[in-house]
Amino acid sequence: MTSASILSLIGNTPLVEITQLDTGLCRLFVKLENQNPGGSIKDRVALSMIEAAEQSGQLKPGGTIVEATAGNTGLGLALVAGRKGYRTVLIVPDKMSREKVLNLQALGAQVILTRSDVGKGHPDYYQDKARRVAQSIPGAFYIDQFSNPANPAAHEKTTGPEIWRQLEEKVDAVVVGVGSSGTLTGLSRFFARVSPQTEFVLADPVGSILADYVETGAFGSAGSWLVEGIGEDFVPPQFDGSSIKRSYRISDKESFETGRALLQAEGLFAGASSGTLLAAALRYCREQTTPKRVVTFIGDSGNKYLSKMYNDHWMIDQGMIENAKTGNLADLIGRPHASGATLIADPDEPLSQAWQRMRSNDVSQLPVLENGEIVGIIDEWDLLLSVHGEPQQFAMPVRAAMTSQVTTLAPDTSVRDLLQVFNDDKIAVIADKTRFYGLITQSDLLAFWRKKFVSEAVLSPAAH
Repeated sequence: MTSASILSLIGNTPLVEITQLDTGLCRLFVKLENQNPGGSIKDRVALSMIEAAEQSGQLKPGGTIVEATAGNTGLGLALVAGRKGYRTVLIVPDKMSREKVLNLQALGAQVILTRSDVGKGHPDYYQDKARRVAQSIPGAFYIDQFSNPANPAAHEKTTGPEIWRQLEEKVDAVVVGVGSSGTLTGLSRFFARVSPQTEFVLADPVGSILADYVETGAFGSAGSWLVEGIGEDFVPPQFDGSSIKRSYRISDKESFETGRALLQAEGLFAGASSGTLLAAALRYCREQTTPKRVVTFIGDSGNKYLSKMYNDHWMIDQGMIENAKTGNLADLIGRPHASGATLIADPDEPLSQAWQRMRSNDVSQLPVLENGEIVGIIDEWDLLLSVHGEPQQFAMPVRAAMTSQVTTLAPDTSVRDLLQVFNDDKIAVIADKTRFYGLITQSDLLAFWRKKFVSEAVLSPAAH
């Protein structure tokens, strides 16, 4: 079977049952929206919104589409727009994964990063900025997924009927997250017609205001969360929570751990928000006292989060994975040598190899080890001094360019002495007479302090 266009492959995604995780008395199914050609559920709404804009005349041939997006709507828009000959300009919060941004740019979209730590009304808030950008481009159309009726219509017309058919018209509960609210609102409308008894369950990141709003009709200030694509600091204009019977607040840690467990147990490579949805679905299923058929979504693929939730180093930096504590400076080492995480150079390898290792791993220095002992440090400045406009010098061995006068700190050294090393513009090498522990960078120390700040904020009543 062949298809005339990649766009014809949007929708009709498979649905599979979770069998290796504890689902209590329930049967839990996941709809694999990561199988859409753009890799996410947002392909559906992108196609729907662009076609509606074409039909209404708001989008002219060769025009420009502008949108504020957490990434996946942008990917869908860039995919569809590219096939239809439109330019795409996307305003993206800076917490989005690097993979998403690179994917957007590879599709030909112009990406404008903006702050993710500011709320509605701030000039750098991504939706407010998108409106200004659209106004500055002649003939641009701000597609505005949050208020665009073609967003929920996509799920009412396609996603809902597919689930209903695939589950043989027996659906007791649907677990959803809310970003623009298109999925919830569209599915609610469909199931209100065919199965009014079907319950909707909200999976909301800790920090989002939506669970509070659903439960009490009111909400305070939003917090912050790392999961991308769901959760909000305001109530989306098209939000319809009347069908929600239960809501769960899921922490970033539980979301990431659940997503990783899904890959290990079921072989399903899911994104961060899918971990949130699955965590809520599992909680709901385990609470039930009678068997139910429950469905949720794999909203996008984990390949967009390889630098984040599937990266142990990133998880450690964010406090999601805890290394064993020693109570000394070794706790600050971001890449402990004993775990095999330290990137090192060999004194006899060429400078070109060391430089390539720095570039591919986004580091600016490498410890040089010989027979398990540290004999020097090679950094970008050493490379600059050695090569100095003569490319053939990249063939020199690391030994000839490294700094061999290395000042080491014992693990029980004070943080004050560590700061003095940084103040002297040196690299903190942690070692004793028998062992090299690793390097401590300034960013390692900042990450350590940030984790303490976050944990204290969570425990503080003021944080709630």
